[in-house]
Amino acid sequence: MLPALQTIGEDQSQNPYTELLVLKGHHDIVRFLVQLDDHRFASAGDDGIIVVWNVQTGEKLLELRGHTQKLTAIIAFPPLDSREEGSQLILTASADRTVFWDCDTGRQIQRVSCLQSTVKCLTVLRRLDVWLSGGNDLGVWNRKLDLLCKTDHLSETGISALVEIPRDCVVAAVGKELIIFRLLAPTEDLQEWDIIEVKRLLDHQDNILSLVNINDTSFATGSHVGELIIWDALDWTVQACERSFWNPSSQLDAQQEIKLCQKQNDISINHATCDEENIFAAVGRGLYVYNLQLKRVIACQKTAHDSNILHIDKLPNRQLISCSEDGSVRIWEVREKQQLAAEPVPTGFFNMWGFGRVNKQTSQPVKKQQENSTTCSLELTGDLIGHSSSVEMFLYFEDHGLVTCSADHLIILWKNGERESGFRSIKLFQKLEEDGDLYHAVYP
Repeated sequence: MLPALQTIGEDQSQNPYTELLVLKGHHDIVRFLVQLDDHRFASAGDDGIIVVWNVQTGEKLLELRGHTQKLTAIIAFPPLDSREEGSQLILTASADRTVFWDCDTGRQIQRVSCLQSTVKCLTVLRRLDVWLSGGNDLGVWNRKLDLLCKTDHLSETGISALVEIPRDCVVAAVGKELIIFRLLAPTEDLQEWDIIEVKRLLDHQDNILSLVNINDTSFATGSHVGELIIWDALDWTVQACERSFWNPSSQLDAQQEIKLCQKQNDISINHATCDEENIFAAVGRGLYVYNLQLKRVIACQKTAHDSNILHIDKLPNRQLISCSEDGSVRIWEVREKQQLAAEPVPTGFFNMWGFGRVNKQTSQPVKKQQENSTTCSLELTGDLIGHSSSVEMFLYFEDHGLVTCSADHLIILWKNGERESGFRSIKLFQKLEEDGDLYHAVYP
């Protein structure tokens, strides 16, 4: 039986987000947020509208209309050289077409209507100054929206995620397969761009839901049945894995199968993020911290939310933010604690739940060097209550706060209340000084 959901009261001394601005610009589910620069972001969703906002003030800067169906992907396409005076561009994808926008003017630059399937994901390869569209095939495009090359039809499932890896390669998640593609730029011997399939990785047992780049030498994937695999980005071999297999017997009755289905949903790795040390995985309703060096889970909250977690991200100072289908946004702190000598160190991702492969070594005494090893805990430090429906994702803007989007059609800009109060005080004194009233305010 899963433990009760952790809660936090009104006294949230470690939660800086005590002020909020509700931004209204959509009339359907808002699924996507993308950062454009240090003070702007764009939102998009099922109403087909893209809105550009000022994160400092919450002001609506632009409203981009042109799609007739819901958005399926959005990405920023910055200038090749950050020192150039080029415009910031936005790529948006929908079942109706893919559109290129100038987010400084709101002008629709061009649209692509020759795609044979809905684009599910977009990614930009800055070094090559091209972008990729993933659907039932993989297309490579330049900044002018010229199709440089594309693959043959891959599958009816389509590409659900794309990540760039070294040597001009990308890895595409297609159902339960990973396909490695290499891009070939024109040379003296090659007249045109080309993209070739170089390898298929078939280690997952079910559909891949999360794909994340760890560093220049590795990436990670998570599946619907709770498989976390760490891959070598150079030779595409498995570096480490944590698995939980779901193999219902044909002899089980319908009620037992329903229970197994529910358990399967509890272990889906819906989203993942990472830093140089750890992978942070949203597993059903729970949060797990997997240490890359130790190759084991070092912290977990099995019921971090009431419903499935949709998005997580790491913040400075060992903090983590998660949002869920239950409408909540939560802040966690990863705290180190000393592992007791009598307490066995977890050896498997899902052995904590009591199922999965049995490791023969788990029954053996813990090695001496592990007796004093460090493990961690995930402590709830903040609960942001504001949305009335599923929170799809969020963006962290450091000093400017946190932005969340939801199925309730709203965007909420969460601000550091203490910091904002200080700003208001400074502005008030500046205004009084300008009006010549500062002396009278101090010395009435």
